[in-house]
Amino acid sequence: MASRCWRWWGWSAWPRTRLPPAGSTPSFCHHFSTQEKTPQICVVGSGPAGFYTAQHLLKHPQAHVDIYEKQPVPFGLVRFGVAPDHPENVINTFTQTAHSGRCAFWGNVEVGRDVTVPELQEAYHAVVLSYGAEDHRALEIPGEELPGVCSARAFVGWYNGLPENQELEPDLSCDTAVILGQGNVALDVARILLTPPEHLERTDITKAALGVLRQSRVKTVWLVGRRGPLQVAFTIKELREMIQLPGARPILDPVDFLGLQDKIKEVPRPRKRLTELLLRTATEKPGPAEAARQASASRAWGLRFFRSPQQVLPSPDGRRAAGVRLAVTRLEGVDEATRAVPTGDMEDLPCGLVLSSIGYKSRPVDPSVPFDSKLGVIPNVEGRVMDVPGLYCSGWVKRGPTGVIATTMTDSFLTGQMLLQDLKAGLLPSGPRPGYAAIQALLSSRGVRPVSFSDWEKLDAEEVARGQGTGKPREKLVDPQEMLRLLGH
Repeated sequence: MASRCWRWWGWSAWPRTRLPPAGSTPSFCHHFSTQEKTPQICVVGSGPAGFYTAQHLLKHPQAHVDIYEKQPVPFGLVRFGVAPDHPENVINTFTQTAHSGRCAFWGNVEVGRDVTVPELQEAYHAVVLSYGAEDHRALEIPGEELPGVCSARAFVGWYNGLPENQELEPDLSCDTAVILGQGNVALDVARILLTPPEHLERTDITKAALGVLRQSRVKTVWLVGRRGPLQVAFTIKELREMIQLPGARPILDPVDFLGLQDKIKEVPRPRKRLTELLLRTATEKPGPAEAARQASASRAWGLRFFRSPQQVLPSPDGRRAAGVRLAVTRLEGVDEATRAVPTGDMEDLPCGLVLSSIGYKSRPVDPSVPFDSKLGVIPNVEGRVMDVPGLYCSGWVKRGPTGVIATTMTDSFLTGQMLLQDLKAGLLPSGPRPGYAAIQALLSSRGVRPVSFSDWEKLDAEEVARGQGTGKPREKLVDPQEMLRLLGH
């Protein structure tokens, strides 16, 4: 109602790059704001953090929530990060949220470029930054820039149809790939590299990626970690799937597991079960059926523990990656404080492809927003951005790129709760705010055409239709220009 009030007042007479002063509520608007207070809130980012935050904010009976997204399509890492053979059903929940009469999705709007955070702050009672971690942590070792080296994040974006990664064209003509890191993303990448392509044909992996994987000559994938089996970051579900991967056998060195049987008695149950599975796979003789399966496997994957990358080694002509030089490490300290320290020994691991999977990293979105570049997060207390009233954050940009979708859900609900508490306590601006009406005018004056949720549903239907011919759930559109053309923008 408040936004309609601004339009009725005719604020379009204001210069388009400037909103009416925050306090300048015309007198005839007062009965609107007292009778039905409509908190106008915007969320930046439409991944799990953005949608779960919006879901919680809509518990307020009058709140209106606008979700801004730089891609023309919603859902963030649920669309672009989750492996194609692990589809997530949370999209149905997010779609329900987007269908609420008090929620709107605006894609193809890049906050920090098309509209600034201060402009959003003038137009809304509160702004929540939930834009995730769209960068990767660099290895910071010599040779990292060589062809044949890329981040696991870019590789995942490539096979999942993230527009900015479609030019990647990884060269899979080598027989050995090395993944630096031992988390779930590293296992996802290893699994996609080694899964028989016919098993991926029924997923929503992109047509281009499937074509490249069909030609792949990669036979062995090593996953390298600085610490030991007790410190791996992947989860048991992903490990079990890897052990049972058709046509692939695991390579684990029993020496890495010496003395582990006693140590695992003390650890929490999930870690204990995970380590026991690793231990069994490394040290027990497989049964006849499993032994036969492993013997016929044409591909293999292995975990290399106690190794820290020092350099990517170039080919003789210096034109591409040909291996990784690893420092052998040993562990010092106990429990969470366990550190890997170099022993002085080195070892070279030959390969033609190096994928770094040592973590994602958030970027600053706008000079006006505080940012801790060391930790890669927005400094906050329980989601309230420090020293900036009315500005909040949730998800990875709030706490760092850790945890699964359920972790982000809990975290986002908490930020939503804090914001609603502040609203109730009268800590947010009073009086109506124009919300999307103001931002729409700014975007229009800057030649930006937002994509609505019903626009997305047209693109969604197009993707599903394109997938039907080949038996896929969808064939993802990967070119933003094509998406906008299909919508007549």
